[in-house]
Amino acid sequence: MELHLALDPVSDLTAQIVHQIRDAIQAGRLEAGSRMPPTRLLGTQLGVARKTVTTAYERLVAEGWLHARVGDGTYVAEGLARKPVRIAAAPVLPPAVQRWMAVETPFLGPAGGARYAFQPGQADTARFPHEAWSRCVRAALAAERQRPAGAADPAGEMVLRQAIARHIAFTRGLQSAPTDILVTGGAQQGIDLVARLVLGPGAVVAMEDPGYPMARALFQGMGARVVPVPVDGEGLVVDALPNDATLVYVTPSHQSPLGVPMTLARRQALLDWAARRHAVILEDDYDSEFRYGGQALDALQTLDQHGRVVYLGTFSKTLVANLRGGYVVVPPWLMPAARKVKHLMDWYTPTLLQQALARFLAEGHLLRHIRRSHARHAQRRARLLARLHGDLSPWLEPLPALAGFHLAARLRVPVATDTLVSMARLSGLELATLDPFYAQRPATCAGLLLGFGAIDLLDIDPALDRLAMVLSALAPLPPRAA
Repeated sequence: MELHLALDPVSDLTAQIVHQIRDAIQAGRLEAGSRMPPTRLLGTQLGVARKTVTTAYERLVAEGWLHARVGDGTYVAEGLARKPVRIAAAPVLPPAVQRWMAVETPFLGPAGGARYAFQPGQADTARFPHEAWSRCVRAALAAERQRPAGAADPAGEMVLRQAIARHIAFTRGLQSAPTDILVTGGAQQGIDLVARLVLGPGAVVAMEDPGYPMARALFQGMGARVVPVPVDGEGLVVDALPNDATLVYVTPSHQSPLGVPMTLARRQALLDWAARRHAVILEDDYDSEFRYGGQALDALQTLDQHGRVVYLGTFSKTLVANLRGGYVVVPPWLMPAARKVKHLMDWYTPTLLQQALARFLAEGHLLRHIRRSHARHAQRRARLLARLHGDLSPWLEPLPALAGFHLAARLRVPVATDTLVSMARLSGLELATLDPFYAQRPATCAGLLLGFGAIDLLDIDPALDRLAMVLSALAPLPPRAA
């Protein structure tokens, strides 16, 4: 690697090398203890005599900037003071930059580090089938060696799109052709892609309130006007949708975060509304693989007769979030433009991951992992509900939910959630609240979002004991009558 120095041939070359190396050290571009290039090599790179570089090094050693080690080379000295960084006057930010700066980045869950944590949206990484995944990655690496040179399909590897089509037909009843599927780097990129695809400057997006804050922040950052739409016991209130909405973002199978499923009548009303208004519905089906009872409702996409629904799926909830695997099922009329958007965003999703994931699905590893995870989630959910309906019931009311791996619980008593979170952290418990999900936060809807995907069954009771202790300190129960 070359050391970047720019020399003026008409000036003192040795002095220039000394000054530029000294400046690089003071600015931090050359770190303490880093090895300097050999004098012969640096002289060749700069087009000067080796003696010129040697003399410059000797001066810097004498001044204490460099340290020569006999037989080992020359190094940047330790413990040197750095120049304070000069902060230029802030420029006038373009309107788009100002808009992004004003967007609040949501914080959805515990930061980690506590002994106990109810982390929403987190899968149990300890139970991930690492051996099976490693075999699939090795097979994908072998296949990559045979891949011809050139760019891949922006929509994704056909072998993975076929595997996804089979998977969602089996698990969700979606009859989609592989050519309708576009592979993304996680669900968030799928939301980003659809937003770029259908939203123009000043476009209106309708969202559930409460709703997924990462999607809301993204739409706002793109300059869209996000209109919050209330959610009741049947899901999104269709009658409250703004007439000028271009995009409706919904989580109908397991409303995020409250958990209520959208009823069949409400689903049909939403589809009819979108057809009349020529709007696009983005259906985020983020964790519906995990159901614990009740009749499974069809996805909006299976009911759609007008081609208005884009179905968004992810593997982050069933596998691990760090794999960043997701997909969208796009109506045929939208696919040519969607492919172009994906191509311009990042060309294509890494093919190695796609090949490994395709094999993982085809060999049945994902379905086996889901079945094993479902059994563990059901146990954790049952224990959590038993406590919420038991000794924690004076403070918390669990909201009905039959899918996913989190439960929302409203506070029955007036407790400041920030105080609750702070006190719980002091006792070794990290909590997430419903607050970030509300665009318009009503004081009566304060509550907790209790994720049970990543907490061990044996840790649930000790964690809830701490929660009960904190709640009893903030809102003591009245003494029982004798």
